[in-house]
Amino acid sequence: MRIMVTGGAGFMGSDFVRYLAKEHPDWEIINFDVLTYAGDLSRLNEIASHPTYHFIKGDITDPEAVDRAMEGVDMVVHFAAETHVDRSIMDASVFVRTNVLGTHILLEAARKHTVKRFHHVSTDEVYGELDLEANEKFNEESPYRPRSPYAASKAASDHLVYAYHTTYGLPVTISHSVNNYGVYHFPEKIIPLFITNALEDKPMPIYGDGLSARDYLYVSDHSRAIHLILTKGRIGEAYCIAGNNKTNGIQVADVILAATNKPATLKRFVKDRPGHDRRYALDASKIERELGFRPQVNFEEGIKRTIDWYRNNVEWWKRVKSGEYQKYYERQYQLTK
Repeated sequence: MRIMVTGGAGFMGSDFVRYLAKEHPDWEIINFDVLTYAGDLSRLNEIASHPTYHFIKGDITDPEAVDRAMEGVDMVVHFAAETHVDRSIMDASVFVRTNVLGTHILLEAARKHTVKRFHHVSTDEVYGELDLEANEKFNEESPYRPRSPYAASKAASDHLVYAYHTTYGLPVTISHSVNNYGVYHFPEKIIPLFITNALEDKPMPIYGDGLSARDYLYVSDHSRAIHLILTKGRIGEAYCIAGNNKTNGIQVADVILAATNKPATLKRFVKDRPGHDRRYALDASKIERELGFRPQVNFEEGIKRTIDWYRNNVEWWKRVKSGEYQKYYERQYQLTK
């Protein structure tokens, strides 16, 4: 089996590559990544010398590079994307280019090379927001109502994937996941940002009233779910992957402060994000019923593992929080007292 993973140096993609190398040591893994600010090959140091692992630096918006990399590939797992909502609000153009045009170029190459499976990694954000107090959850049949440039770009890429299945018979699957967290997470997202700021005694910037709620999934559970979809999922189907918890920004901060023994005074409320969705939640009964998937790592255990990892890998996160990231952070968060 020859499998191409786009964005394999990113947070979720690298976890999946490590998972594949462990579960299928005989599979040839092609990691195709352009190495943007969020891509880091050090996430894959433990498998860099694996005999069936290969890294190709390339951009999914470059048709020639994609075509060369996909030669002889059996499966494509498409993680590569611009993912940070805040950055999409500041500049949507790179999100459209990468997430929409890049997905189209990959689909064209997959059709040309007759891949046996094209799996597209999507998000819960394509469905829009839910009322904060409601018990409703989105499922695979929910209508698309994206509310941010990021979510809209992912919705567009989803529609392209479905269209290539319907029009050309390309064998596709799609997964929609709630917020992932875990080791090697780039610290612009809430959990690694709060952990690393707490460890440095810096303020935790909480948007608005801090009550906007998310469901969180430990990244290794996400990798396991995608593997199940690849090996047992039905062609042309989407699967929602959930962590089965509801946690708001204040609660995330409180859990991290307690675990790091830091004071509540580090919590700082900042101006809310434009169009901030109040709640996301997914009904994952389909993947449980059809593929037998359930999360193995609950939120409490996952947070503990994640904090322990950041404590033991200070050099890594201090390096990635320097330079371009620091400039972005200072511009994005106008901390208030």
